[in-house]
This record gives sequence, structure tokens and C-alpha cells, in this order.
Amino acid sequence: MSVRSLLVPFAAAVALATTSAHAAEAWPTKPVKILFGFPAASATDVIARTVGQKLSERWGQPVVIENRPGAGGNLGSEIAAREPADGYTIFFGTVANAISTSLYTKLNYDYLKDFTPITLVATTPLVLVANPALPVNSVKELIAYAKAHPGTLNFGSGGVGTSNHLAGEMFKAATGTGLVHVAYKGTPAAYNDLFSGQISLMWDNIVAVTNHVKTGRLKPLAVTSARRAASLPNVPTMEESGLPGFEAVSWIGALVPAGTPKAVVDKIYTDLVAVLRMPEVKEKLGALGAEVVGNTPEQFAAWNRNEIAKWSKAVKESGAHVD
Repeated sequence: MSVRSLLVPFAAAVALATTSAHAAEAWPTKPVKILFGFPAASATDVIARTVGQKLSERWGQPVVIENRPGAGGNLGSEIAAREPADGYTIFFGTVANAISTSLYTKLNYDYLKDFTPITLVATTPLVLVANPALPVNSVKELIAYAKAHPGTLNFGSGGVGTSNHLAGEMFKAATGTGLVHVAYKGTPAAYNDLFSGQISLMWDNIVAVTNHVKTGRLKPLAVTSARRAASLPNVPTMEESGLPGFEAVSWIGALVPAGTPKAVVDKIYTDLVAVLRMPEVKEKLGALGAEVVGNTPEQFAAWNRNEIAKWSKAVKESGAHVD
């Protein structure tokens, strides 16, 4: 083989690498969208808008928030998976994606195969809240009351297989209490009945419940994170309440369609983590109860696998499934 024949593919590889690097330096040259499967004012939406504004300033391009709710977040996930792999669509995946892999018998996308992970953006604990009239003020008292009144306490959720449903099922399994699940089409209807006393309890995202707790409309009993939440510092964790190892957090992570050029993935990662480390971003999200993360793509990939395993177990134990 001649030297010339060896140099031709080498030169082509160098040219390709150089072109890719230049493309990443120029990227983005047009608006970028952050897409997810939940409505405006949801926890995902609030966090996406905070992060998107800072990315827009950094990139000199608009960052458009695209809400595509439906099918428990799966509609937006499916749409994002079919987007061009050019970095101009950033998908914000959530705990719902980890749950859906075992909850649904068929999905039109594969969360692990159709996306390339960028970083875990933030985690948010769920809060176990009660109607103020319920005569308990701690998890210990709740367990005792539930066992003394079997089948009479109920908890609401935004639907079968949601994280607030499965957190309740995990609690039932850990405590041997016979709480009755009441599924709603979304959490707003569940809140209406919780406020009126039609249901007694609910586990929900701290971003959604904090204001209701601070105004006294709901009584907090515990948070589901490993540590207490900065926005509700007086509320104990489940572990502090006598349930060791009980952890069930919501989370939001950034991904892009599989096949996105590595140079573009690296740029999104670098800039997104830089935004997450801004004091004003950490302060704003922290005030909502969110804990900013910003880990590596490899760490986020491992997180996804672990979350899928954990929630699959909860789905199986609950018997929940969606055809």
C-alpha cells in the first residue's frame, strides 16, 4: 500500500474532525428549543424557563420553550425523539420517563436508545401533605392512625403510574397501611378535593406544594429526599420519620436526540452546566425546592438506568399498567 493511499483516509478524517469542531464553534446559528411533555406552570416548565433564559443570553439566540403535554409526558417524549439530531432540540426528560418504561406495555420511543444524555439538571423531592383537618402531625402518627382506621384514609394522585401515585404505593408497602388510591386526571382536580377534605393525603412535587404549605392550606408531614429541602427546612425526611431508605424524588434532565454530533453535545453540556452553576440560578431554583445537579453525561446515563430499575419495582408491586 502506498504512502499516498494511507494519507488520503487520514486527511479525510482530519477534515471531518475540523469541520465538526468548526460547526460546534458556530453552533447555535438559529433558535434552540427546549421541549418536554408537560404544561405551562409545571415544575419542568418553571425550571426550563429559568435555564432557557440564561442559555439564550449565553448563546445569543432565542431559546424557545415548547410544551407538548399528553399521555403522561410520553407525547412530548415521542416528538422529541423524532426531532433532527442537530442540537437544536433539547429534551427535558423527567422521572415520568423512567416510570413509563415499565408502566406502558408499548411506547413509540425508547428513552435509553433514542436520546443522548447531557446532564441531570435538578432533583425535587415530593412532599407528603395532608388536609389540615386530618388529626395527625407526623408520619409516625399517620401510620398509627391508618392502622387504627383501616381502609378509611385515601390519597390522591395525578393519575395511575405517576410518581405521586407510586410514592404512595411505596409508602403502603413500607408501612403495611391500607391507604386507598384515588386517581385524578391531573393534579389540579386532586388538589381541589384535598383542600375540601374529600381526600386526606397526597404526595406531590415540592415546587407545586410549597405555596400551599406556606399559606396553611396543606399540612406537610415529610419530604421524600435524602436530605431536608431548603425551602421547607422544618419538614423532616421520610428517613428521619422512621422509614430508612425511603427516597423517591422527581427530577429533570437534559438530553438530545441520539446521533447528535459529539462536538455539539459537548458544547451544550459545557454551557448548560455553566448556567446551572450561576448563583442566581441556584438561588432561584433552590427557593422552589429544587436541588441543582449538573453532573456528567456518563453520570446521568447511570442515573437513568438506576431510576428505571427503582421505579420498575414500584410499578410491579403496585400492579399498575397502562395499555
